[in-house]
Amino acid sequence: MPDALKPYKAKRNFSVTSEPAGGGQAAVGAPIFVIQKHWASRLHYDFRLELDGTMKSWAVPKGPSYDPKDKRMAVHVEDHPIAYASFEGIIPEREYGAGKVIVWDKGTWQALDDPHQAYRDGNLKFVLHGLKMHGKWVLVRMKGRGAKQEPWLLIKEKDEFARAAAEFSVVDQLPDSVADQAPPPTVPAKAAPGRAAGALPAQAVKSALPASLSPELATLVEQPPAAPGEWIFEIKFDGYRMLARIEGGQVKLFTRNGNDWTHKLAPLRASLAALELPDGWYDGEIVVHDENGRPNFGLLQRAFDTASGADIVYFLFDIPYFDGFDLRGAPLEARRALLESTLGNLKTPSANVRLSEEFGHDPHELVAAACKMGLEGVIGKRRDARYVSRRSAHWIKLKCGQRQEFVIGGYTDPQGARTGIGALLLGIQGGDGLLEYVGNVGTGFNEATLRDLKRRLAALETDQSPFPPKAVAARKHHWVRPELVAEVSFAEWTDSGAIRHAVFQGLRDDKRPGQIGRETAAAPAPPPAPAKTGRAAAPPAPEGKLPAGFKVSNGDRVIDAASGTTKIALVRYYALVAELMMPHLKARPVSLVRAPAGVGGQLFFQKHSEVGKLPGVRQLDAALDPGHPPMLEIGTGGGILSEAQWNVVEFHTQNAVAKAYHTPNRMVFDLDPGDGVEWRAMQEAAQ
Repeated sequence: MPDALKPYKAKRNFSVTSEPAGGGQAAVGAPIFVIQKHWASRLHYDFRLELDGTMKSWAVPKGPSYDPKDKRMAVHVEDHPIAYASFEGIIPEREYGAGKVIVWDKGTWQALDDPHQAYRDGNLKFVLHGLKMHGKWVLVRMKGRGAKQEPWLLIKEKDEFARAAAEFSVVDQLPDSVADQAPPPTVPAKAAPGRAAGALPAQAVKSALPASLSPELATLVEQPPAAPGEWIFEIKFDGYRMLARIEGGQVKLFTRNGNDWTHKLAPLRASLAALELPDGWYDGEIVVHDENGRPNFGLLQRAFDTASGADIVYFLFDIPYFDGFDLRGAPLEARRALLESTLGNLKTPSANVRLSEEFGHDPHELVAAACKMGLEGVIGKRRDARYVSRRSAHWIKLKCGQRQEFVIGGYTDPQGARTGIGALLLGIQGGDGLLEYVGNVGTGFNEATLRDLKRRLAALETDQSPFPPKAVAARKHHWVRPELVAEVSFAEWTDSGAIRHAVFQGLRDDKRPGQIGRETAAAPAPPPAPAKTGRAAAPPAPEGKLPAGFKVSNGDRVIDAASGTTKIALVRYYALVAELMMPHLKARPVSLVRAPAGVGGQLFFQKHSEVGKLPGVRQLDAALDPGHPPMLEIGTGGGILSEAQWNVVEFHTQNAVAKAYHTPNRMVFDLDPGDGVEWRAMQEAAQ
């Protein structure tokens, strides 16, 4: 009988390499699989299935994808010994496959048809039970049978584990070795309608606990969804969004923008620590109740500054990570069941940590009842929705009245017996780097709030108006740097874009001024469409949504051959992250890297350009760089898109703002890890 490992052995010098020359026992029970991450001449993933006493092997350049739309090239290579499944190490230079190898995933596999016939036919369907890889997959041979290296495709089948590439990349989000982890059960529990409350969802993926997490945000809508039975509804709390990270008994609390508020919430941290909850990320909202049991935003703010921090209650409503597993791919209903079971089984429950209760299926009645009780409104969430770190139409908010955040651009002096301030001048982010004036708010303050606002605003006073010229009626005003955000309730928007009957609700220290725009209602999300094969579509709105009328020339041009990224995809990406980039770009000279022929072609580094056709980009004072054309500043998110349309792929800001060009006010550390450095090690270095 021919030696199936002869090609494998012929390529290796086992007196030099530590790779196994052979050996390894066939698995008892289900056959094993392994995926090894291999930094050879190019990074790739070696996918191996145990069959007939060897590991059938394919090299997958981009690694696997959970998106059925992604057909990943898998080049069939020589069989490897079963002992190779546990190999990790460095293959020496000048040896075949030189480079680092780690065990990226491991487990067992189960053929859905006769595996021998399916393998011969080039259509091998199977189920994976791994630490990272789950569900149904297929390997399909392309034309070229009998070639030295046969081209196959590795494709995710449609099932409960399938996930859109825009939501989840298993190779990016789970990059590290699993060699020291116990293998998963041969056949994990299946999801079923009769699942016991609190069971780990079938879509749970083994994962380290990330150091940070951005929350899912709700979209404002005017009308409840057409099929309310597919949604759950909760009270919209009048408080602060808060994420709790628990690991090894250590509790940290973060705002929606990632600010660490653990020190501000010491009593709540102690309450969470006392519960001895499993490691994970817990998502919820903190509130303080008034004497009638209603959440009161003003009382919550005062709780930070007084001895009433113990009055803060943390309502939990989601659990994206739990006890060593990533649950973001599981349906909301399954995540909630696990959270409810976890809180319900606590030995010593806490009055300060509670479950956000689910209410009935009639959102019209719920909103009416919430408004009658003086609550802010209702939150709706699709039962089958995955957890995504962005604003989503699968989470909606139905408000009792108009209420949103505004940036404070100035204030007036008090009149009569009032002290502190008279009214706040409010704005939202405009398209030219200035605030768009929307009106004043002069009610809703108490004496303590007036004194606090006066103190904080006086420290921000400036001679420069943050509003366009003549936007605010001529009278005595105090302008301030636009750094504070106020939450305001109001009756309506006027046709001229102003708010009427505004009432101050409090400051929002958890929100950035650059994020504040006019909230507009959208339609609730329909049920998720089934995945289709074929070319991957662009990310759906609101992810990467471009302004109306914005034109992208040559949008289908591929700018990165390695990833297949097109110009339109890059522009949409910058649209998605523009508000996160602006605090780092605004007021600073910027240099640009342009790639008109793609990143593999000639690159152009530019500090100067004409800006007539680049809305949102302006030239700075030429005196900053004597003898050269004026440097550039990007003043708005629209400026980022203008540059992306101009084939800009990199933005490099200076460490000083233009107004203090010779006095840098920040320092940047550029971390440059070597091949194989784990992401957790990078996080530790950065911290």
